[in-house]
Amino acid sequence: MAFSQGFTPHPKISYASAAPTGVASEAEYLEIGLREPVEPAQLRVALDNALSPGLDVLDAVVATGTGLADRIEASHWRIELPQVDPAVLAQAVTAFTEAEEVQVERMTKQGRRTFDARSAVMSIDVDGASVTPSGASAVPCAILEMVVRQVTPSVRPDDVLSGLRVVAGLEPPVAPKVIRLAQGTLTAQGAIVDPLDADRDGATIGGR
Repeated sequence: MAFSQGFTPHPKISYASAAPTGVASEAEYLEIGLREPVEPAQLRVALDNALSPGLDVLDAVVATGTGLADRIEASHWRIELPQVDPAVLAQAVTAFTEAEEVQVERMTKQGRRTFDARSAVMSIDVDGASVTPSGASAVPCAILEMVVRQVTPSVRPDDVLSGLRVVAGLEPPVAPKVIRLAQGTLTAQGAIVDPLDADRDGATIGGR
């Protein structure tokens, strides 16, 4: 890995739209700088072996064209809400989608901030499958799936849950489990495309 210059060198690594603390994810992306060319497959294996169990490197490609940050336009989220009736969640989702805007409040580095959590949500639906939350048994669970555009300030899954509380008084009795299923570029049809697709040409990763 390449490092910056100066008295306190840092590894050249940049995360694109990293998931919030406490959130699970199946789709995190990062860029790293290397000192010399290396085969992408070799790099993937080396990184994967160096990480803790459960942190899996799935692919590595040569970075070409624009940076990752310019390719992340939206994320697909799944939220498990144990002990929440799916019918109650569906009513809250309807109220949320019918609202022109939903103002929520969140503490940021610049202090408490109020913003609209509705406009960034492209789609939001209740999964009709009868399931139980991950790692639990015989517990009813409402499942929420949504696609949220990357905006400033960012609208996180907890902001959408705050919005459901604002419009419908939804108060989950236990902490939800949030999983990012995908993130990337949006197509005209609203589908999310893997941001690495444009770089998959089998080339060697070069130093930079």
